Amino acid sequence: MTGLRDKLENQQVSIYFGAVVLAAITGLVIPNTTALEVGVNPALALMLFVTFLQVPLADLGRAVSRIRFLAALLITNFVVVPVLVTILIQFLPPDPMIRLGVLFVLLTPCIDYVVTFSHLGRADAQLLLAATPALLIVQMLVLPVYLSVFLGADAAGLVQIGPFVHAFVWLIAVPLVLAALVQIWASRSQAGERVATLLGVLPVPATALVLFVVVAAVVPQLGPAIDGALRVVPIYITFAVIVPLIGWGMARLFRLDAPAGRAIAFSAATRNSLVVLPLAFAVPGAVPVLPAIIVTQTLVELISVLVYIRLIPKLGGSGQHTPRLDESR
Repeated sequence: MTGLRDKLENQQVSIYFGAVVLAAITGLVIPNTTALEVGVNPALALMLFVTFLQVPLADLGRAVSRIRFLAALLITNFVVVPVLVTILIQFLPPDPMIRLGVLFVLLTPCIDYVVTFSHLGRADAQLLLAATPALLIVQMLVLPVYLSVFLGADAAGLVQIGPFVHAFVWLIAVPLVLAALVQIWASRSQAGERVATLLGVLPVPATALVLFVVVAAVVPQLGPAIDGALRVVPIYITFAVIVPLIGWGMARLFRLDAPAGRAIAFSAATRNSLVVLPLAFAVPGAVPVLPAIIVTQTLVELISVLVYIRLIPKLGGSGQHTPRLDESR
């Protein structure tokens, strides 16, 4: 199983692009794929469950104990990145739906495939993985506040608290508790260990499933959203170029070692587009513009990651040994 998981992780970018292309073709050829919207939340819950399952419970304490790393991670994502976003949105059209889509995705750091991407980029992926629950909880708490600050009265009419509570319960609390229960079971029985090993193969396929469901559901509705999607591409490209350097600079400021610094750079550069999609679908009148704005960022990011994997390892030299994702088990 470990060999299969390694192959999936090493080929994940190709797998994700394949899922997107297949979904786009499916959405264009097969009628009524918009009905797949109902599958977005279950697919996300599965993806987050198998992602959290990779976090050994003991490593949660390790992440908290690395105060400087956690401080750099949170300040970069929730203080410095919003400042950059404040500048970038000045170049967007005044359409509140376009701005809301960009804010949704750029203000929320990734908590899933960033782990394996950072591992491929010689970052401390294990440390970043241990911090993912904190990243997800904080972003769900602060996102409504940031949207109110950026959009003012417009946010009150577009964003409701219900979907945030629903997302917190079903996309954070329930998958995290289930992952903890499976880990406890695995530590006490061979059957549980076999189940945990089997589930450990699923993060990449589960993420590909989410991409397929999302793109297949959105593509048939893209016609009116094409113009808006194209207008945000320069913003996303600018963000992708600048923000890894900001993350590395923050890591240097906090005097982190090279692998931890690369982890900050990867976290700053990758966004939580898939997880915020249910929030976007819950906005009145969101479809098709809002999901299209968010999915566009995902596509730009997947291309950017190919560059990050090659360039970010050069930050700080060749780097130290970065532990495998399963070494602490």
